[in-house]
Amino acid sequence: MINFQYARASDVSDAVRQIAAEPGAKFIAGGTNLIDLMKEEVERPTRLIDISRLPLKSVEQTADGGLRIGAMVPNSDLAWHPLVEQRYPLLSSAILAGASAQLRNMASTGGNLLQRTRCYYFYDTATPCNKREPGSGCSAIAGVNRMHAILGTSEACIAVHPSDMCVALAALEAKVHVAGPAGERVIAFADFHRLPGDTPQRDSNLGADEIIVAVELPARGFAEHYTYLKIRDRLSYAFALVSVAAALELDGESIKDARLALGGVAHKPWRDPAAEAALRGKPANQATFERAADLLLGDAKGFAHNTFKIDLARRAMVRALTQAAKATPQSQSDKKIR
Repeated sequence: MINFQYARASDVSDAVRQIAAEPGAKFIAGGTNLIDLMKEEVERPTRLIDISRLPLKSVEQTADGGLRIGAMVPNSDLAWHPLVEQRYPLLSSAILAGASAQLRNMASTGGNLLQRTRCYYFYDTATPCNKREPGSGCSAIAGVNRMHAILGTSEACIAVHPSDMCVALAALEAKVHVAGPAGERVIAFADFHRLPGDTPQRDSNLGADEIIVAVELPARGFAEHYTYLKIRDRLSYAFALVSVAAALELDGESIKDARLALGGVAHKPWRDPAAEAALRGKPANQATFERAADLLLGDAKGFAHNTFKIDLARRAMVRALTQAAKATPQSQSDKKIR
């Protein structure tokens, strides 16, 4: 049994004071990931700081036409929010592709960004894992690695980031607002999550004494030509083998602008500016999409059980870009791939 103290934060400043005062403490909001980790004794916090009642549950329009989403907005509320459905349907679709309705009711926006990897070895405290114990080794590299990364890996870790929502936020170029003892700062979404390198225990660039207060979306939502395509082993309640957030702006039959982000393939949501640049100014057809996919996957590396992901990712990107170009986004209710 894990012994821990419990405290409730009264406001953001209080939350920051409490987390800064005790390095072994953890914030708890919906608890959909942290409680699992505590049950497996992967996480052993000395104190749980309850932030579920902080006033961070609003969705508001910003002065420049974007949207500011409080860190405590439940995933279900965000997916069905009228402004998100209307202006950022890519984000709504990605959220609905993840977890289950019950979990989406509990999971918070900020908590979704901070999910830990679902690597089998990370959860199994009887096996070496550099994310759990730096320097102990990566069991997945020579082990069962079917669900693992094909891009951005290192000798220390080949785990993947599990979130669906974050793949859409990466494509939309969101910003993360955080608060800490030194005040507030803004982190570009592309810089929020980290590749494993030689410090795989660090999933993000959020400081240990900081708290996420909001996620900000820019005014541009690619609300017409978009899709979120998730390929998984079963149609519900499964993490992605490969997922694709695709967003296009078309000028007739030509691609004026493009965003492309992948999930299930790396330690963070994966974007490649060169692949997106290869789409701009080109006709929205299969040949263009295949060239962009090949460029994005140029450095992909498979391991014993996940080499299939490279071809799967290529085909998923081509399919997703085709759906986006035709303005026929993937349905998250029947899940049948068109």
